[in-house]
Amino acid sequence: MILFGENTPMPTPTMTVDPDSVTPGFAGFAIIVLIVVVVILLIWDMNRRIRRVRYREEVREELDAEEAAREESDGDSTKS
Repeated sequence: MILFGENTPMPTPTMTVDPDSVTPGFAGFAIIVLIVVVVILLIWDMNRRIRRVRYREEVREELDAEEAAREESDGDSTKS
């Protein structure tokens, strides 16, 4: 166990690696580009699926309205 006295300076760590040479390089860039492309494709697919669900709901509402109008007109014609 090393004890440092009041007058003994603490050793400072020295850099053993050149900070300019530590970069992600082409592999890091390629991975980030791949992640961005995958996220864009997922967002595009999600929007397409949400749009499809909305259109189906609108079509169902229109069909229900037409059916209700048809039943209303059939009910009126049988009463006359």
